[in-house]
Amino acid sequence: MATVAAIGLLGMLLLVTWVSVGCVHVAVAAHRAGAAADLAALAGAQALRDGADACAAVGRVAARNDGRVTACSAEGADVRVTVEVETPTMAGLRWAPESSARAGPAVG
Repeated sequence: MATVAAIGLLGMLLLVTWVSVGCVHVAVAAHRAGAAADLAALAGAQALRDGADACAAVGRVAARNDGRVTACSAEGADVRVTVEVETPTMAGLRWAPESSARAGPAVG
């Protein structure tokens, strides 16, 4: 009887560990998406200031940070971007947290 209980407890422990690892992957991807969005928005604003294509610069910087641009707009001197970063696949599941950022001249 003790062996059955030990096996059940071990199974529960493995399940909790697996779910925890998945949560950590999602949290890390969310932070990476935020960093990629911030950097991409800054690069887009600089490109816009220099007369270049802002969204092309956004795409390059996001890709270098393992991100994918899902939205990009340049209005006036502002650049707004949304970037997603995918998590590794676990049990056939994959998440892609998104983050948005804006860069341009300070308002105020």
